[in-house]
Amino acid sequence: MGMALRWGILGVARINRALIPPLQASTRNELVGIASRDEGRSKEAAKKWGIPRAYGSYEQMLADPGIDVVYIPLPNDLHTEWTVRAARAGKHVLCEKPLALTVEDVDRIADAARDAGVVVAEAFMYRHHPQTLRVREIVASGEIGRVGLVHGSFTFSIANDADYRLNPAQGGGSVWDIGCYPVSFARLVLGEEPVEAFGWSVSNPAGADTTFAGQLRFGSGALASFDCGFHAPFRTRMEVVGDKGSIEVPRPFKPGKDEGIVLNRGDDKTEEIRIAGDDLYRGEVEDLADAVLSRRPPRMSLADSRGNVAALAALLRSARSGRPVPVESPRLRT
Repeated sequence: MGMALRWGILGVARINRALIPPLQASTRNELVGIASRDEGRSKEAAKKWGIPRAYGSYEQMLADPGIDVVYIPLPNDLHTEWTVRAARAGKHVLCEKPLALTVEDVDRIADAARDAGVVVAEAFMYRHHPQTLRVREIVASGEIGRVGLVHGSFTFSIANDADYRLNPAQGGGSVWDIGCYPVSFARLVLGEEPVEAFGWSVSNPAGADTTFAGQLRFGSGALASFDCGFHAPFRTRMEVVGDKGSIEVPRPFKPGKDEGIVLNRGDDKTEEIRIAGDDLYRGEVEDLADAVLSRRPPRMSLADSRGNVAALAALLRSARSGRPVPVESPRLRT
């Protein structure tokens, strides 16, 4: 393996537009291939983005020894299968969130990664942004005191009824697609896993949640609440509330190159903190390169991914049953 990791993209999803530029700008990563089940589509994408190789099937890419890392932007229900297959083919994997739809599937992925000696990381791009790291730093410093409450929102509007995110059979629904962000953020700043979940949902005729309000209770006594949905304008926000102050984060999940967060201390003491950021998707690409080339653990560990999946699955179980449910203990099998 030379200095640059050779990447292949498994699928021609829209999100590729976000990942291709940082891959092509990176000195340690090189985008060499794109695959589709329809060779015409992969050739078209390869031509458009200047990618050297187009594959007419996913299997063909996984069989190519000239690929070191595979990025998986497929619909949610295909993440586990193709992440496991890529790992077994000896490829490192960056897989879109949610990594899987059950904790058992996260365990299957972890087993495959360990057996093959490859790195598998979930593509939660916001986790690598300086803004997120700064919020975590402020919380850890004790500046806002003991955090007892976290609230978040993520909504946007889906107009196309054929969108796979509206199909529960494909792992659709707003909780898996965007509720995963405020839940991930709350777990990150609290530094612990929730023990109980409660959720209410409004679903479409197919049974996918299109509006969701959820709550999580943590072992320390901290509480988190969030809303997400597909029938609302684009809006995002996180608020972290301690007993001495609070932090407001207006663009927590898709921060830009110059962002501001607001630190509130007491009644009239507010301070805006500006944070210079990098290209949003650059962080996850470079982090994976660090993990492979420098053997550093990836910032998004599989244990962390498992904790998020456990919380999301519990929220959906609660909404179906109409009562609070325990969150499965997020311990990876070793």
